[in-house]
Amino acid sequence: MNEIEFELRTLLIEIFNTHELNKLPIDYGSKKIFSDPIFGVSNGDDAIFHKFKEVVGLNHLTPLEMWEANGFTGKAKNIRIVSIIFPYSNSIRKASKNADKIPADEYCIGRNQADRFMDVVLKDVIKFFHKKGFIATSGMLSDTFNVKTGRKIYSNWSERHIAFAAGLGTFSLHEGLITEVGCNVRITSVLTNAPMIITKRDSDEPYGNCLYYSKGTCKKCIERCPANAITEEGHDKFKCAEYGRYVRESIIERLKPYIQPKWTRFNGVLRKRQPPVGCAFCQFDIPCMDKNPVKN
Repeated sequence: MNEIEFELRTLLIEIFNTHELNKLPIDYGSKKIFSDPIFGVSNGDDAIFHKFKEVVGLNHLTPLEMWEANGFTGKAKNIRIVSIIFPYSNSIRKASKNADKIPADEYCIGRNQADRFMDVVLKDVIKFFHKKGFIATSGMLSDTFNVKTGRKIYSNWSERHIAFAAGLGTFSLHEGLITEVGCNVRITSVLTNAPMIITKRDSDEPYGNCLYYSKGTCKKCIERCPANAITEEGHDKFKCAEYGRYVRESIIERLKPYIQPKWTRFNGVLRKRQPPVGCAFCQFDIPCMDKNPVKN
């Protein structure tokens, strides 16, 4: 870890420990939403980013394409992508283990509030690099960021895949990224030309941390999913999204004082979404919730 990385880690831990957006409302005990983050760094000219155009979608951007779309010039080899993992706190996980059909309030509020907290973290990290004299930008905050829907649902900047490129984890039967701190996480990233040390990616095997794919066991996420959206064939995003709408409609009036809508660009059009509250039953009370189960 070089000096820049040490200072970045210090900054991130300070934000996570002190910012009000990383705390649940007073009515829910003001407990932390996320525990301490981890991060990894990938290189902008890594060939895997071109592979993502095959596995995610043709419109998925390489780091250089996102860099240029945000108004900067340079070479891919000089771009670093800092992928940041936000692990949900033990208190939210504990509350969510006991939920049935409708997620725990703590998770729904935390999931909604997380969108704003992640924006704060991104902006503070970008400022950090600017103060060091480097360029920095973000895919998630970019006007270029877009979610494509139709026969397939995907974004042109998949934070899970960006984190995979940075060696932070592998995918799973439920399609979440299983990191060393588990799959029950949120993810975001910053692009910069700061000379960050590249994180070693042990393997390009996409499912190495998943017990089902690596050992043929587990399938706990199938049992946990109330929407029957997960089978041995994988994760049905359409069934998942439909159940997410059911969850939102079930709780939106009751949790209205605590949640906010979100603006997202779908198929090139910026739209105001109903407050996102998530579901994530497939990430709670399973072996990969808070660890890499293949190693632990």
